[in-house]
Amino acid sequence: MLGFDNIILELSIIFVGSALLATIFLKLKQPVILSYIFLGMLIGPWGFKLINNPAQIEKISHFGIILLLFLLGLDLQPAKLIKLFKKTALITLVSNFFFMGIVFGILQIFGFTALNSAVAGIALMFSSTVICVKLINTNTLHHKYIGEMIISILLIQDILAILSIIIIKSGKLENAILDSLFLILKLIGLILLAYLVVKFLILKIVKKYDTVHEYVFIVSLGWCLLVAEIAKVLGLSYEIGAFIAGVSLAISPLALFILDRLKPLRNFFLVLFFFSIGANYDFLLTRNIILPGIIIVIVLTLIKPMVYYFGFNILREDKKISKELGFRLGQSSEFALIIAYTALQINIITDSTSYLIQFVTITTFIISTFIVMKKYKTPISLK
Repeated sequence: MLGFDNIILELSIIFVGSALLATIFLKLKQPVILSYIFLGMLIGPWGFKLINNPAQIEKISHFGIILLLFLLGLDLQPAKLIKLFKKTALITLVSNFFFMGIVFGILQIFGFTALNSAVAGIALMFSSTVICVKLINTNTLHHKYIGEMIISILLIQDILAILSIIIIKSGKLENAILDSLFLILKLIGLILLAYLVVKFLILKIVKKYDTVHEYVFIVSLGWCLLVAEIAKVLGLSYEIGAFIAGVSLAISPLALFILDRLKPLRNFFLVLFFFSIGANYDFLLTRNIILPGIIIVIVLTLIKPMVYYFGFNILREDKKISKELGFRLGQSSEFALIIAYTALQINIITDSTSYLIQFVTITTFIISTFIVMKKYKTPISLK
């Protein structure tokens, strides 16, 4: 385990390096998120080896994703969330299975086994919660609506991703169905518990001391981490738990205050998250799967925006909004890396398939971020 001095040294290297590289990227009018990923590649164990144990940084950085989902929940009323789910559920399910089929077909052409092709298809059919949300600008009504649509789609995908992991771990369809039903019951129970605790305990306590801003900050952060941990213990995920904690607090008039106070803390940990993505990536391991990987990247980059565009057009969504939704959802998900790791650990997929999933995921992160920041307004764009 890393000592305190090593952690401070590594954090100083990461943030000084991020500042320098981000300056170069901004001068070149490139997305600043990409500078964090490239820094990880540059100074990580596969680069100049200034950071030799990115796994430790990755564990710390996960707190940023938890905060990200918590803040999302704080900004979304429960009634509005249910309404959005009704609108986006069908298009999310249909499009995901379509993307899975495309990846499956490509890998079959290149001689991958049916099982390896299926797992890769499942892993690569989702979009990235972190990338999408980080690039949402909710300062105008137009982008606030787009943000809410994207969040509803991503949450449905997150649930599907967790169910996919359960199925992969179970090995048998019968066990997977039973586990999935129990998971849904646990999810409903957690939502109900969070609502009751907030309504009858937390809001009453905070109301008495809401003038003490530090107290409100501590209570809200403690609530976020508590529900996230409960969700993890129940077999869900930290992210879903944090989102439920946020939505349950969204009914409070203090939600916007909490939202504003936690943003800097979230940004600190997200820098570490994007750095760890780059630091854990080894180009040498992907050389044997580079051709199918590149083809899948190109196809997904082209197909995903088109599918979402036509899908939301069918739902009579505004064409401009449909197009923007398509581009913002045009990458693979961080869940792909978890699915690849899980499947590899229990020998369901080969090393080559795992490397292919990693290659496609990280490459689509980079391409999608570049496209979105060039075409649309984001919180970190130069415009």
